[in-house]
Amino acid sequence: MSGPAHIPRRTVVAAALALGLTACGQEAKGGSRYRPGGSGGGTVGIAMPTKASERWLADGRNMVREFAAKGYRADLQYGDDRVENQVAQLENMVAKGHRLLVVAAIDGSALTDVLRRAKEAGIGVIAYDRLVLGTPDVDYYASFDNARVGRLQGRYIVAKLRLEARADERFTIELFAGSPDDNNTRYFWNGALAELRPYLRRGQLVVRSGQTALNQATTLRWDGGTAQKRMDDLLSTYYGTARLDAVLSPYDGISLGVISALKSVGYGGAGRPYPVVTGQDAELAAVKSILAGQQTQTVYKDTRKLARQAVLMGDAVLHGRKPQVNDVKTYDNGARVVPAFLLDPVSVDRGNARILVEEGYLKAADLGGAL
Repeated sequence: MSGPAHIPRRTVVAAALALGLTACGQEAKGGSRYRPGGSGGGTVGIAMPTKASERWLADGRNMVREFAAKGYRADLQYGDDRVENQVAQLENMVAKGHRLLVVAAIDGSALTDVLRRAKEAGIGVIAYDRLVLGTPDVDYYASFDNARVGRLQGRYIVAKLRLEARADERFTIELFAGSPDDNNTRYFWNGALAELRPYLRRGQLVVRSGQTALNQATTLRWDGGTAQKRMDDLLSTYYGTARLDAVLSPYDGISLGVISALKSVGYGGAGRPYPVVTGQDAELAAVKSILAGQQTQTVYKDTRKLARQAVLMGDAVLHGRKPQVNDVKTYDNGARVVPAFLLDPVSVDRGNARILVEEGYLKAADLGGAL
């Protein structure tokens, strides 16, 4: 026979005392609803959107490594850009009793129910790079300064076209935005348009398509093929022999789709240089394109630092501490203002691309000696 009757009384008393001390310890740390634990241990669920983007693969690897260094196991799942996949993965993580969820949402508004169940189970939630919307059950947000990303892109176009010095000249531009279901899209867009709008208003920058509203410029799932098709349509319908001087692109994958469309109508050939094309994430293919004189700029976001910050925040939550944040006003998800830690992005073009190798983000060998 087994059971409590066979446990010595002194063991029961010691266990009860330890339980009481643990409860007091939780209360002293602010009465956290999460299950804190020693120097580490337990499993953290990491939900990433897709394997199709180099940066999400790197983010996943980096977090697994950082959590392991602190003594946690990691359950890394990719949703293949299918909302139902990610919801099912998160439901499974909750059912398994994972102690923390780190979520880069495919659709920021589709996770309300599963995150409510996570809260009821005492599981903390950190939104990673993409803010989760419409729920009070996301605790913290780790990202880059997304409005600044857009400003860097818009500012680069202004500087590269020398708009201040060439005030009497007119230049053409087309505008692309990210996925409509990603909350970051509007921050990138608003940041870029804050820099470009004065020149659009006075007619120095001209959008020949007239597609200047965010809902006209979005690119579902940030898909390069979708961007290529739209660029094909814009070039055939509105440009003909007219030159396109610049393309606001928020992400490298979109930029490569745009460039493919430009190539198909002769850009990059003799006497027809590529327009200024911005980007984001400093993905290897995009950096190669920049060094080859095709894409013009990208925004470097060191996702190793972002992964490290998310792990620091998660570890603090699991120990009943308040993570370090540096923004408590900006990121209102419709149900609460989510405390955030924002990192600084860096504008990169051919002139300073070496920083990516110097900081170990890319390898010189991968760039084929182009630097």
